[in-house]
Amino acid sequence: MTDPAPVAVVTGASRGAGRGIATALAANRWRVYGTGRSMRDAPDGVVAVPLDHRDDAAVERLFARVGQECGRLDVLVNNAAIISDDLIGAAPFWEKPRELADVLDVGLRSSYIAAWHAAPLLLAADRGLIVFTSSPGSVCYMHGPAYGAQKAGVDKMAADMAVDFRGTAVATVSIWMGILLTDKLRSAFQSNPDALAEFAEQAETPEFTGHLIDALYRDPGLGELSGHTVIGAELAQRYGITDEGGRRPPSHRDMLGHPRQPSSVIVR
Repeated sequence: MTDPAPVAVVTGASRGAGRGIATALAANRWRVYGTGRSMRDAPDGVVAVPLDHRDDAAVERLFARVGQECGRLDVLVNNAAIISDDLIGAAPFWEKPRELADVLDVGLRSSYIAAWHAAPLLLAADRGLIVFTSSPGSVCYMHGPAYGAQKAGVDKMAADMAVDFRGTAVATVSIWMGILLTDKLRSAFQSNPDALAEFAEQAETPEFTGHLIDALYRDPGLGELSGHTVIGAELAQRYGITDEGGRRPPSHRDMLGHPRQPSSVIVR
């Protein structure tokens, strides 16, 4: 018997954006499978799946499990990425650890592999959605070329996978998130609550994007957005969604850049 609740897989759900997205979807009554290398402290209501996205066989087993237990998949959130603490800094890329390029494996390639396994399950549902978490680093210089290439890559995956899903009920969208108000960031302001409150006006909670994904999936006009990269703060305006405390996170389009519009040209 299949689960009547919508089913989601959220990769990289052990912390940060992924954890917040998984938490928000679970709160909206989704059956959520959350992956992470360590899932000892999984969000409430989330099926924790310890998994390293460098292991293709483990990823295959995950989606086989979802198929066996649910019979379908409604949403895949491709969020897993290896982000190093050395990412932020003014040094040129050759003076930073070469391990920063790992985001092109777990971050870019891993998103492709997850989508490849998820596609048959998404097609088995009444409607399906693949979401890529991204940022303006796709179009502006942000944290160096490896990070930028990963973000530009997932935006392009959303565009190109939409072409392959054309004629089906599956859509693909990349969402630019804003500055995330993670637990780690909150702790940095622990001794200065006034500064935290001021900073929070420009930031988003990790759960914010999860609520956007829930609304996006339920949008009758979802197909019109397929293949596009959207700014989360602007998507919130479309759906009338506010963040913690009723805040409306700002769009940083004018400061950081505009999402690229996919070309209509198809070369096969």
